[in-house]
Parts: sequence; structure tokens; C-alpha cells
Amino acid sequence: MPTLPSHLGWLLMEAPTLLVPALIFHRGKHAAAAAPRLLLLLFLAHYFHRTLLYPLRLSRRSSSSTPMPLVTAVLAALFNALNTYIQLRWISHFGFYPERWIHSAQFAIGAFLFVAGMAINIWADGVLIALRKQRSSAKESVSYRVPYGGLYEFVSCPNYLGEIVEWLGWAILTWSPAGLGFFLYTVATLAPRACAHHRWYVDKFPDYPRGRTPLIPFLC
Repeated sequence: MPTLPSHLGWLLMEAPTLLVPALIFHRGKHAAAAAPRLLLLLFLAHYFHRTLLYPLRLSRRSSSSTPMPLVTAVLAALFNALNTYIQLRWISHFGFYPERWIHSAQFAIGAFLFVAGMAINIWADGVLIALRKQRSSAKESVSYRVPYGGLYEFVSCPNYLGEIVEWLGWAILTWSPAGLGFFLYTVATLAPRACAHHRWYVDKFPDYPRGRTPLIPFLC
């Protein structure tokens, strides 16, 4: 099966999230309004990091990364193209956000969750990347290290937690079927992964911290 270096796979599968907005957003009947433009800015901020900065961080330790199957990258790119179309078509055309929307408490809460979730996700990914880089530089024979510090003291997958919080914020910001649907999809995708990662940690490391939960601190 054809594969790509992980950083190139990420670039390929996330690229539609930056290309599709350039093609469709300006066609929406509400595209010139302040609220849709601010929502677009937040959406692009997430995917600018995901599409360009995150693969760059991966490329710096590409010698120790797992290749990505080409079919995985292509299928993910198709999903991202469709989801980006749905999200941005809603905020620019089908949804209506008066200017007062950006001054509402709901918008403030959604924006806070979005930015906080993004910050958690970036930080948690950075911890994992740094651990892999340290392992590669030291030419260690062990295949993995347990991350510590910050939210890693409470959950096994704070990177997934951050992404879920981020898209919860998006659902609140957009208050739309599109935003809610993507949030639920994110939970349905990442929650089982978090549980699987947590079980792997527990099975592989006998001294793994027993107080950690898979995804939500103190709960699950």
C-alpha cells in the first residue's frame, strides 16, 4: 500500500480546509457581514495551524514518525473538503448572524471555548512531538515514553480533549446544525480513540498513573 511521510500526509488531508474557503465563502449572501467574517477567521486559524504549522513540526522529527497510508490521506481530504463546505456555506449563506451576535454572551462563551480548546490541543501535541524528538535524538530502544505535566497529569489524551472543547465552542459560536453535527462527529471519533490509547498505556506501562482518565479529568 502506498504511503506518505506523516507530515506530507497531514498537509494533503488538511489542504482542502484552506482551499475550499477561498472558493466558496465570498459567494455567500452574508459573506460581507462582520459575524461570518469573524467566524471564518477562527476557522482558518485552526486549520492554518493544522494544515501548515503542525506538519512542519512533524517534519522536524520525520525520521521517527510513522508513514501515513495514501488512501487514508485522500479519504480524509475528501471529508475535510465536504465538512469545510458545509461549515462555511452555513455561516456565509444559510445562517444569519446580525452584528449584535458578536457582542452576545453566547458568542463570548463559544469563542473562549474555541480558543482554549485550540491552545490545549497545540500544547498537548507539542508535548508528544517533543518526547518523540528526545527519544530519536537519544537513539533510545524504547518505543514510547509516558507524557507528564499539565493536563497529562489528569487525562491520557488532552490533545483530543482540546479538540473536542474547540469544536464545542464552534457549535456554540455558530449555533447551527452544521456546527453541532461536526462537534458530535468529533466526539464520536475521538472519544473511542482516547479510550483505546488509555488502555494501551495501562497495558504497556505497569507504573502508568492510575489517577488518569482517558479523556475528561476525574470522569472518563
